Amino acid sequence: MNFLISNDDGYFAPGLAALAQALSRLGKVTVVAPERDRSGASNSLTLDRPLIARRAANGFISVNGTPTDCVHLAITGLMDAPPDMVFSGINHGPNMGDDTLYSGTVAAATEGFLLGIPSVAMSLAGKPGTHFASACLVAEQLARRWDQAPWADGPVLLNVNVPDAPPEHLGALHVTRLGRRHHAEPVVRSQNPRGEAIYWVGAVGRAQDAGPGTDFHTVASGGVSVTPLQLDLTAHRSLDPLSAWLAP
Repeated sequence: MNFLISNDDGYFAPGLAALAQALSRLGKVTVVAPERDRSGASNSLTLDRPLIARRAANGFISVNGTPTDCVHLAITGLMDAPPDMVFSGINHGPNMGDDTLYSGTVAAATEGFLLGIPSVAMSLAGKPGTHFASACLVAEQLARRWDQAPWADGPVLLNVNVPDAPPEHLGALHVTRLGRRHHAEPVVRSQNPRGEAIYWVGAVGRAQDAGPGTDFHTVASGGVSVTPLQLDLTAHRSLDPLSAWLAP
């Protein structure tokens, strides 16, 4: 198999290196990742300046753009042929619930999916970031499964969150839905040396919808959350009510 790997933590991130090493056991790996941390970049594309791709000392290709830029550039310009799968990560920290809307990790996988490639966003759901090997095992499992039995309906977009626990303590894979959070904490106001007010975006809110079946519940219980994502933002239930509301 041929894999394209990207992330949002930057080409130097330990999770990226671990994932590249793991998937190299299954096939050819191409790594194209941002030159710096672009966490929270979501699905943004750089349209106001050219992009530069450079070969870094670790052998990976770094791009002065977003995670979406990296995957788009790799598939449409850098690679001789499209990859069999796109993996994004392994992110240092979870990407669950509403966070997927902001996540650069999920965005990189989303771009692969939009370009017709089965894509997986991988996150290690714990801040210590001790057990990337556990997430690597899950990534290998998913890649082998796709190679043996790809979905007949075409590409799939998966958001995977793995507890930061050693492999022997890892629970089973569970297919989940996204949970929901409370509103985010207020911004943190400070002052720069010139006396101007500056603001830091506040911390994420606590999980609100975190019951059985959600990604939050699965990871908290020690299991691996695998959530299939879709990109149709249409509020289908609102189509008829909106038509009636707009009717003269």
